[in-house]
Amino acid sequence: MEAVVGLVVMLLGVSHGVVTHCDGRQDRAQCYGALGGTVVLQLMNNHSDILRYQLLKNSQIILDVRRNVLESNLIANRSLFTPNNGTFVIYQLSRTDGGEYRLQIFDLTGRESVQTLQLTIQAPVSSVQLVPQCLSQGEVEVSCSSQGADSPQYSWTLDGKALTDSELFSGNTETHNITLRQHVSGRLVCSVWNNVSRDLKQVNIPTCGFIYINCTSPNGTHISQWVYAANNTRQCIEPTAASTTITATSHPETVYLQITAYVLAALLLLLVVGVAAVCAQRKKKNNKPKEGGEQELIYADVRMVQRPGRQLQQRAEMEMEVEYGQVMFSDRPRQIP
Repeated sequence: MEAVVGLVVMLLGVSHGVVTHCDGRQDRAQCYGALGGTVVLQLMNNHSDILRYQLLKNSQIILDVRRNVLESNLIANRSLFTPNNGTFVIYQLSRTDGGEYRLQIFDLTGRESVQTLQLTIQAPVSSVQLVPQCLSQGEVEVSCSSQGADSPQYSWTLDGKALTDSELFSGNTETHNITLRQHVSGRLVCSVWNNVSRDLKQVNIPTCGFIYINCTSPNGTHISQWVYAANNTRQCIEPTAASTTITATSHPETVYLQITAYVLAALLLLLVVGVAAVCAQRKKKNNKPKEGGEQELIYADVRMVQRPGRQLQQRAEMEMEVEYGQVMFSDRPRQIP
């Protein structure tokens, strides 16, 4: 019998939308049903010592069961009651089904006990929409909504993780509208739910065409901000190695080429400076006077002539006249032995 009831409930759920369950055996139970869907109320599970029980709503008897026999069901055209297990199934729920229900129980001695349950009908979550929009400074505003859902609640994740304050420009993860900072990218998911259903929607965050620049403008002003990529050349001159910032949004190939270009430029500059230094040293050495050379005295055409006038001292002294011819000096490099 319980298997048959379960099959019926399953079929009702397929035919009439969202199925919810509620344990009404506890006093003041809070139950929820989806608008147009099905609710399964567990009223009791032991009826052996019960003489009679009635389910009332606004003083109107919905169910009347005596000695485990159903005597009346006010909404029999869209409900199913099983006396053996005390299960009451209501389908095609409407707003008027919501409210407080009162279960009056009479035991075999005629003593009465009362317990209540509150049934709330909510429109289920459906047709979740997730709309991103680029703002003027590169932030991304994202709006999440569900058509017709009652009391919807929201949560956001980015690549499977909860959003952080560093990624949120405004809003929080419990609102339907948030704004993301310029550097944020990835798969954004918005989950929407209420007490009867839930749904989600995901979208890849657009880049909006903005990049972060850290450079000097043609008039010498330092610029450090997010700008639209197409306007970058209008605001900045070519950045130098000292002022260039590699952002997280740069492609690895671009970063590698930039670094390679800076390294090659530095090496070329060092090479030019080195060549200039060597040339200057050589020029200075060639212009310096040579030291340590030996001068060679060359005598040419040297004759000694004896004068005949002085004979007394002919043998003791001899006046000699030296006639010098051409004298030349030549620089000969000193040879190191």
